[in-house]
Amino acid sequence: MNNSVKILALALLLSGCTTVTNWFSDEEEIAIRTLPEIEMAFETETVWQQDVGDGIDNYFSRLSPAVGYGKVFAADREGTIVALSPQTGKEIWELDISTRSTRSYIGNLYGLFPAKVSAKVAGGITLGYQRLYIGTENGEVLAINEADGSIAWRTKVPSEVLAAPAIDSGIVVVNTVAGTLVGLDANTGELKWVNESDVPPLSLRGVSAPAAANGGAIVGQASGRLQVSIIDTGLTAWEQVIAKPAGATELERIVDVDSKPLVFGGTVYVVSYGGTLSAVELRTGQVVWSREYGSYRNISIFGNRLFVTDNNSNVYAIDRRNGVELWSSGELRRRNLTEPTPVGDYLVVGDKFGFLHWFTQDEGKYVSRMEVGDDDEDEGIYTAPVYQDNILVVQTRDGVVSVISTP
Repeated sequence: MNNSVKILALALLLSGCTTVTNWFSDEEEIAIRTLPEIEMAFETETVWQQDVGDGIDNYFSRLSPAVGYGKVFAADREGTIVALSPQTGKEIWELDISTRSTRSYIGNLYGLFPAKVSAKVAGGITLGYQRLYIGTENGEVLAINEADGSIAWRTKVPSEVLAAPAIDSGIVVVNTVAGTLVGLDANTGELKWVNESDVPPLSLRGVSAPAAANGGAIVGQASGRLQVSIIDTGLTAWEQVIAKPAGATELERIVDVDSKPLVFGGTVYVVSYGGTLSAVELRTGQVVWSREYGSYRNISIFGNRLFVTDNNSNVYAIDRRNGVELWSSGELRRRNLTEPTPVGDYLVVGDKFGFLHWFTQDEGKYVSRMEVGDDDEDEGIYTAPVYQDNILVVQTRDGVVSVISTP
């Protein structure tokens, strides 16, 4: 069989698979892109789509939409922030928080054709007190009025902000790349306190988004620890080791807790990249149980079930009371799945090729999927779908925000 016939045969073989490939895909890539056959229990569709700036391009980002105050809020990395109608996607207001440089990119001329300087939005969007709170890689935190998009305040912090802030008791809590936890006045942006911690020589590109509950600011650290600080003062209440470094090289010793701690019923659930999922008492810091799961994605919860997507895109359901595994699914390994989002009786995850996948919560049965992007990693889904106020919102890497119907 000559080469041209081989290529034709391969094309015919793949034509029956639920995938889109190109002539230059290797066997491993084809295996990842090829989706398993399923019996569709239901079909979902796009209610509306709206372009929001240029998305995040190929940068690392956890920038995600938010739903609240009767609006859908979204942003791009450059600094475009919009409020949209949940019903129609129509723009309610738009704000550009990027700046202008006096230096032109043309011949280093000053004052002529000033260049746009990206805001590098990466940490947000968090809603509270009738405002949006967001952080940037430029080391800024902004408060934006939800009603009209006006800036309430804009404050510099010691380092890059890659994770969404948390808000409680009038304090905005921000975690930075430098290991600095910062408390800001939610009304004015005034610096209230700073809590510094050590950062290992090598860690993941990303930090834990803080959680705020019961008067505490709870955050995971690159050292593999979970820390709780008093939210009014920033003083450390306790620290607990979640994962210990092990291995001969710095790469093997990475144990970052990059997921947002999940607080439920007086217990903090937290997972490390290094391979530990733990339940910890919020009041004392005592570990209730630990299991071996490794992830940098957030944990989600519904009832007594925790849902985790691990480093290899396996999806698990775990009993929150004792850590017992209820089910697992490895059908979509290596598609870079988001964390699962509970929607009714189902879970929905996105992947790097722009697909949404639906599983049943009780058994983990793979029951439905739809294509939101264009089977292209530039249009992939990089953060978990957001389900709030009966609205399911998804944002792709290229900045397309979609509201999706739910079963």
